[in-house]
Parts: sequence; structure tokens; C-alpha cells
Amino acid sequence: MIRFKIKELIAEKEFKERRKITLQEVADSACVNRTALSKMMNPSYEYSTTTKAIGSLCHYFGCKVEDVIEYVED
Repeated sequence: MIRFKIKELIAEKEFKERRKITLQEVADSACVNRTALSKMMNPSYEYSTTTKAIGSLCHYFGCKVEDVIEYVED
């Protein structure tokens, strides 16, 4: 299964920038639907997204694809 690491990326960005980052801010800045982000963050929900959304998240967080998603064996 694919696991999204959005929570970890938000926590890291909050630490670096010493401020609170909301899910709405991420959604607005990365042009990704807030509901979609919520679903990505839910480990019990298998969510399918586009490479465009993953690319937008990479751009927002300044990271690589493997920092956003990872494969975890069931």
C-alpha cells in the first residue's frame, strides 16, 4: 500500500519555520483540495491521487517524491 507522509512534512516545515502550518494553507499553496489532503493523511483510507498533486506537494514542501509517499507492504 502507498502511505502519504503529509503529517511528517507539515511537522518538519512547522519546526523549520517556527510557526503553525494549517492543512488549509497547504491545500491553498499546493493547489490540492483540502478534502483530498485529509484523505491522504488517513492511514486507514486508501486514497488514489494524481502525479500533478504529488508534484505540487513536492514543490510546496521543497522535497522529492519519496519524501511525500512511500510503499509499505501489507
